[in-house]
Amino acid sequence: MEELTLAQLSSNFCGHLSTVARHRRMVMRHCIKAGIPWRGLVHDLSKYSPTEFIPGVLYFQGSRSPNEREREVSGYSAAWMHHKGRNKHHFEYWTDYSTVTKKLEPVEMPDIFIFEMFCDRVAASKIYNKDSYDDSMPLAYFLRAKDGV
Repeated sequence: MEELTLAQLSSNFCGHLSTVARHRRMVMRHCIKAGIPWRGLVHDLSKYSPTEFIPGVLYFQGSRSPNEREREVSGYSAAWMHHKGRNKHHFEYWTDYSTVTKKLEPVEMPDIFIFEMFCDRVAASKIYNKDSYDDSMPLAYFLRAKDGV
């Protein structure tokens, strides 16, 4: 990874913190409309943990998830591995080893987390795409991620 100056680190810190806060506020608004305000309130709190926040600052770009850049640099995203294992609104959380197939298999995801996942995808698409956002983007984002599982 390239060295960041103190000014770049400061800018990335403020940018990442602002992005996470704006995303959480938008998810909260959508969750309130969906009738699941508690899920909005606790949404993505793990992003403030050092395991997720520090890479978020180091790999911040503002136009896409820092996890994507971390993958390009390291070959995987430690922040994402931490995040998906602690946040039930990610379908990747809902996999387990099957004793029948001897493979990772999907486990039924409770509706409340499906609703939160929808709110999350819409909010993330709006945050990262800004004025170019359209209503097809959350589904496209989901389908891209789903194909890798």
